[in-house]
Amino acid sequence: MPELITIGELASRSGVPPSTLRYYEEIGLMPPARRVSGQRRYGEQAVGLLAMILFFRDVGFSLAETKRLIASRSRSPDAWRGLARDKLAQLDEGIARAQVARIALQHALRCGQRDILECPNFARVIAGRREGKALGEAHRR
Repeated sequence: MPELITIGELASRSGVPPSTLRYYEEIGLMPPARRVSGQRRYGEQAVGLLAMILFFRDVGFSLAETKRLIASRSRSPDAWRGLARDKLAQLDEGIARAQVARIALQHALRCGQRDILECPNFARVIAGRREGKALGEAHRR
């Protein structure tokens, strides 16, 4: 019989609190653990699955997206690629928004006015936002 580890051991090895592991089971992200004398016990496959879940979290997937991605593999080994492409597009969009925000804040900090509300550039951006322009469009240099 393969060696099983307790929820505490899995938590310690992964850096994930036991409550998170129980939650992952509850939402169906991880299969229910075996019970030995009432305690959850996990096999090595759970360690690998948890590492995969943490990887997807680290690269920006939500738990729901991760669940869909893992489930997609049962339909086709390549099914995950579409989900990954969608996430990549979302990340690119977020990066673009963050870059515009960074530039806008740098300009605001360079403004000679003590009060941001007195800054003509800030007023121009706010006016553009009132007109429905996106930050990048409203904050043209």
